[in-house]
Amino acid sequence: MKDFRLYPITGENFHPGRGLAEVMEQAILGGADIIQFRDKHSGKEELLRKAKALRELTRRYDIPFIVNDHVELALEVDADGIHLGQGDLKLSEARRIVGSKIIGISTHAIEEALAAQEQGADYIGAGPVYATRTKLDVVAPVGLDYIREVSRRISIPFVAIGGIKLGNADEVIEAGATRLCAISEIVGSEDPAGACRAFIDRLERKERA
Repeated sequence: MKDFRLYPITGENFHPGRGLAEVMEQAILGGADIIQFRDKHSGKEELLRKAKALRELTRRYDIPFIVNDHVELALEVDADGIHLGQGDLKLSEARRIVGSKIIGISTHAIEEALAAQEQGADYIGAGPVYATRTKLDVVAPVGLDYIREVSRRISIPFVAIGGIKLGNADEVIEAGATRLCAISEIVGSEDPAGACRAFIDRLERKERA
């Protein structure tokens, strides 16, 4: 898969009055290089409409488009991949269905991360690093120690996720993260492009150090 550094996830509740594609395009213009569509509430037709719009947008900018949970939707819009939680479809079954598409797996403990790697995940999400309100079913924060452990023991790409803000990004990066996922700090910003540039700047400062 094409590597990435900044991974926004959609969160329309954080930008009322602004369109989904508009906000995500601003994120891309600011440096986001992969996009995940996560929507737990819309009906099938609305999901399809939104996914098609984001698929067109990400094709235009040549970045990967990931769909959360909805495997059939991902196939219907020809997304580049899917992202699954620990309670979702098993990775082996997902691989049988989506073939060579990207599969990302959420992990909250090193045993889950090692299992995802062994079973053929293309990348993992590591978190939630901090407390977050972007999901109702979120698990307890895993903290920076988990990021340190994943950076030492996992060889596939991992992205730190969960409560990551511009104010705490540096400590997540210092713990070993080279890829960050942010939601409210980006899509809830009045300037999503600027927020993305600020995250990228923090990652690049570490790379130069």
